[in-house]
Amino acid sequence: MYPMSQGEGIGCAKAMTRILEKEGVKFVFGHPGEQILPFYQALQNSNIQHILMRHEQGAAHAADGYARASGDMGVCVATAGPGALNLVMGVATAYKDSVPLLVITADVSTIQKGKNTFQDVKQSEVFKPITLESFDIKNPEDGVLKLKKAIIMLKTGKTGPIHLNIPKDILSKNMNKSILEKEVNLPELKFPNYHEAFKTLEKAKKLLIIAGTGIIWSGAVGKLRKFALENEVPVATTYPARGVLPEDHPLSLGLIGLRGTEAANHAGKNADVILAVGCRLSERTILGIGNTTLVHVNIDEKVLQGEIKINADAGEFIDHIQAVKLEGTRKWIDEIQKYSTHHHVKTDYEEVPMKPQRVIKEILEASPDATVVNDAGSHTTWVNLLRTVLEPSSLLFSGGFGPMGYGLPASVGASVALPEKNILLVVGDGGFQMTVQELAVISELKLPVLITVINNHGLGIIKQWQELFYDGPYQVALENPDFVQLAHAYHIDGQRINKPNQISGAIEKALKLKKPFLLEFLVDNKEGIPLPEVLK
Repeated sequence: MYPMSQGEGIGCAKAMTRILEKEGVKFVFGHPGEQILPFYQALQNSNIQHILMRHEQGAAHAADGYARASGDMGVCVATAGPGALNLVMGVATAYKDSVPLLVITADVSTIQKGKNTFQDVKQSEVFKPITLESFDIKNPEDGVLKLKKAIIMLKTGKTGPIHLNIPKDILSKNMNKSILEKEVNLPELKFPNYHEAFKTLEKAKKLLIIAGTGIIWSGAVGKLRKFALENEVPVATTYPARGVLPEDHPLSLGLIGLRGTEAANHAGKNADVILAVGCRLSERTILGIGNTTLVHVNIDEKVLQGEIKINADAGEFIDHIQAVKLEGTRKWIDEIQKYSTHHHVKTDYEEVPMKPQRVIKEILEASPDATVVNDAGSHTTWVNLLRTVLEPSSLLFSGGFGPMGYGLPASVGASVALPEKNILLVVGDGGFQMTVQELAVISELKLPVLITVINNHGLGIIKQWQELFYDGPYQVALENPDFVQLAHAYHIDGQRINKPNQISGAIEKALKLKKPFLLEFLVDNKEGIPLPEVLK
């Protein structure tokens, strides 16, 4: 109960912060501006900590990293016009990977909207294609009720960003505080009859589970593990769901599809029934699936594929199938175990300049317990090929959208979410410079983030594609700054590594410091990533 008398008034911004406090929101990532100042005034007098990012894109990525690392929704805020539109990259990233974000933007006052005044733009029209909902708030009461609705949606429905766009004058207006007690109810989901799915699973001789991040967001990791282990069902995963079953477990096949393991893709091509739970079955995943009976479970009806479509929450579905009795699968397991669940990558290079795969292998081996945050580029492929993921949400990266610049601000969010955990950022020299200003946040908050910059002085994967499919490299060479000195400018210590025998020791030493640190690795700019079979 909110500690105010029934007839007392309360401002819209203050009411919103009260609701966020009641929902347990601890952090908001943002950047202030004129139109959002009423909300910031309310934040200043709340128990919520504001994390001042240096760019609104960084605010959205940090909220995204916080959500992925913590399992709770992330919250980001920005002012009108430029501030709101700077969030777009990060919101789109979260949308593609179904990450629960509450996105709050201010807008120009209602009297100015639609008149092409300073910073006036149709913000909700921009956000609609990259959010589950984008609400234009009409009055203070509407703002409170829409905020409550958004929170319930993010807790009980499909996950992704929800956007509230609130004019400055509405943020400042008062209303009766009784609106805070008003309940908002959503229509109950009508779950389907599971009978056909149960019959199909019970008849399967070669059942494969493909797990997506719906398993994580529904809190069903333990349920999935229980079902798979008790029934000896092999489990493959999509990119962001890696670790829902530890990848060193005999039933874990690892990633399926593009960049998938031999075992996962063999199972996907030869299973007689595939149970895909909490995943979209993207064009990358579908590459590992053959002609088989598909039981697809997802809370988002729009993504369902296959013969048996179940529009349901992943956790609730797994609750129902715990009673399903499967026939013996031992022969199926023996067949799959002939294939590798790990990628075989040559890494024992001793030459200088260092090979990126040697560097990344040693970085990962020296930090087995760290939460790894990835950016976008060739290093992303090496990390995916070389990391054995033992826990869900311990390898964070943007799989569906892949923006350069994701990693550094996302590592801020991950570190805020997991203050006792080592956060290891693996980032290329190109992506690092997209959001390099967020070093200021890491420094200011003294976050124990180890930043490893893989420096090949160029946009490596683009150069490789140009060499393979076009007329050769063009506009991909980077004249980089001294990254160690740049870190020093932000009051962060750093070191440059250019010899293979220095890698492991430098990583181990840096992790023990429990403070911000940057390691720059000079690597061979001629070394490309291995091509997936589909491109050969």
